[in-house]
Amino acid sequence: MHSAFQYTQYVLRRQIFALTGKFRLYTLDGQLVLFSQQKMFKLREDIRVYSDEDKSQELLYIQARQIIDFSASYDVIDSLERRKVGVLRRRGIKSLLRDEWEVLDAADRPLGTLVEDSLGQAMLRRMILGTLLPQNYDLFLGEQRVADLRQRFNPFRYELTLDFEMDQARRLDRRLGIAAGILLATIEGKQES
Repeated sequence: MHSAFQYTQYVLRRQIFALTGKFRLYTLDGQLVLFSQQKMFKLREDIRVYSDEDKSQELLYIQARQIIDFSASYDVIDSLERRKVGVLRRRGIKSLLRDEWEVLDAADRPLGTLVEDSLGQAMLRRMILGTLLPQNYDLFLGEQRVADLRQRFNPFRYELTLDFEMDQARRLDRRLGIAAGILLATIEGKQES
């Protein structure tokens, strides 16, 4: 596995003024370790993750299985190994009030869930405060919380901290966790537009 996936914490920043979604992932000390960009003019979501901004090495490929993304499934593929790592599937109806995702393995078997912090805060966000109340997601494998994806309030850009420190046994494949963060930032960007 590429060294960019070795860290326990990342900061994801979405570029606001770009024709396509551009995301940069940094270590906590500010080192750029991953760069991501959506493909333009695609009916299905097509997101590539590279080792640097020059796009010299593609590391991950995230693609929606269908055009409509109400309950979309996104395949996460390791570009170097040319194999599927897993799937992130949005729970459509459940995500209307509170975002909820299923985390699946490479054979589409359930591994865990990614859920927005609380129904009350989710409703407050959707009905009144919008982006003034940052989002927080917890990723569980079974009953064990293995990641915290927390949006930082910043009026000028979207920032999301991806924290995998509680996953000491590395049960969660970091590639899936990073793909989840990028998808959350992508969807949030569309909802703000």
